[in-house]
Amino acid sequence: MYVESIELNNFRNYKSLNISLDQGINVFYGNNAQGKTNLLEAIYIGGTTRSHKGSKDKELIRFGNDESHIRMMVRKQNQQSKIDMHLKKNRAKGIAINGTPIRRASELLGFVNMIFFSPEDLNMVKSGPSERRKFMNMELGQLDSYYLYHLVQYNRILNQRNALLKEIPYQGNLMDTLQVWDEQLIQYGSVLMKCREQFAETLNSIVSKLHFQLSGGREHLEVFYEPDTPLEQFEERIVKERERDLKFRTTTAGPHRDDLSFMISGVDIRKFGSQGQQRTCALSLKMAEIEMVRKAAHDTPVLLLDDVLSELDSERQNCLLDGIRDIQTLITCTGLDEFIHHQFSINKLFKVTSGTVKVMNDTIG
Repeated sequence: MYVESIELNNFRNYKSLNISLDQGINVFYGNNAQGKTNLLEAIYIGGTTRSHKGSKDKELIRFGNDESHIRMMVRKQNQQSKIDMHLKKNRAKGIAINGTPIRRASELLGFVNMIFFSPEDLNMVKSGPSERRKFMNMELGQLDSYYLYHLVQYNRILNQRNALLKEIPYQGNLMDTLQVWDEQLIQYGSVLMKCREQFAETLNSIVSKLHFQLSGGREHLEVFYEPDTPLEQFEERIVKERERDLKFRTTTAGPHRDDLSFMISGVDIRKFGSQGQQRTCALSLKMAEIEMVRKAAHDTPVLLLDDVLSELDSERQNCLLDGIRDIQTLITCTGLDEFIHHQFSINKLFKVTSGTVKVMNDTIG
């Protein structure tokens, strides 16, 4: 699968843009603050409906305008499809696939599989649990519509339950309705926990081999799912924590507090690993995502690398570049030294300057 072209109107610092992409390695270079990351962000939104930065739709629209458009042509299993996305300041975005509007943004997830890798992702291991849950949710959401449905429902129920917990102190008669939300929270949450446990097992089998190679055969990495509450105790825990939830006016137990742990020789590298170990682990996780998409979707994802190469040493650069030769990759960088030094082939080269993109050469290297 690959993106054939991307067209933007009034997106971030792009007034108008229409470029064709190669199905191999596409490199966008230029100085900082010219629009390289904005371009990758637009493509990621076009495939997943959301910004990797968590930006709101109104923040994506070019200053002085009320709406923005993203149009992508993608080729999946030799069939061409068009994705149209209409971003608006004060209304929900509109999305159409091949001219047919979709009712929910979640329907687009899985249509195109995308993996975004930025320097911030190298801190995923040492960051808080929310970043690792985001990693699980994004990968599972693209690959498993069953999981995505239950995640959307769980978050909806969680928000409604939390709103109820805030109202009960003022309206005691609402207490009887709490049981209804608890039952639904357990129903949807249990599915999330089962899917995440299986995800962690599959991830572990892939990432351990990749990490062993990246570490030069020195380290054996293990990934474990850390549920906030064991599945068999989930219902009991929700009931047990009800009084505490009422006190703090929020739901204190459930899969919205889950985590992943990373162990090397019995040491939890989230807390005690060196920076090098943590960054190697993060790189292994991103490379494992590629393999998981290949196996689950029987296709390759689109890989978006936002100025990541400059954050990696030469050994890790080589491992990453060697692993992406057969998939469409869009790379941003400030210079081309990494590619020249590694004699790495570039299929299409673009120079980005102040919201304009110029094709420099079709093949380099």
